[in-house]
Amino acid sequence: MSDAAQAEAGWHRLAMFPLSTVLFPHAHIPLHVFEPRYRALVTDCLAGDARFGIVLIARGSEVGGGEQRMAVGTRAVITRAASLADGRSLMMVRGEAPIHVKEWLPDDPYPLALVQVSARDVAPVDEAVLERAINSVLRTRGLLSEVGTASALSPDVCFDDDPHVACWQICAEAPLNMMDAQQVLSASGTMARLDLLIELTEAMEQDLLRMLASG
Repeated sequence: MSDAAQAEAGWHRLAMFPLSTVLFPHAHIPLHVFEPRYRALVTDCLAGDARFGIVLIARGSEVGGGEQRMAVGTRAVITRAASLADGRSLMMVRGEAPIHVKEWLPDDPYPLALVQVSARDVAPVDEAVLERAINSVLRTRGLLSEVGTASALSPDVCFDDDPHVACWQICAEAPLNMMDAQQVLSASGTMARLDLLIELTEAMEQDLLRMLASG
């Protein structure tokens, strides 16, 4: 496929930052950039388009290259950045939208991929299901705080009025391991995402209740 045809189909080149974490759209994470290839990525982003892709590393290490990468990730944008005297950078990034990787390009000078941004889900969201997901995450975070492994989520926390955005926000607050978070990110739409989130958090909730009951 020619470059023009790829662009017409929505595929474009994007700098990529494989990590051992999942970033959800509308969530924020801090990054400490010290490896030379990612210093170059940050330099290029700050000089032009501040967006790049984040994907979960399926196997391998963040440092040194050679890792196996997931095919679904998130386009991120740098919102704040500070350069240190030794060349390292500290920055805050915000997730924008899910992306699908069609092809990994040569890592020169940093990982690059041909990606497509997922179309925004506009299907109706069942407000009762969204509320169930929010309450499940609140309860599970509360139980985890009782056993001392995570902080509780404030019951006063507010989510966006747009239910599609609120879904991403509650996913970011859910106490998921990285592979479960990847499944949630990769879900086919908001309702499928909420159903999976409820399944995962309610199962965790029941496990925690049994643990607490047994002392």
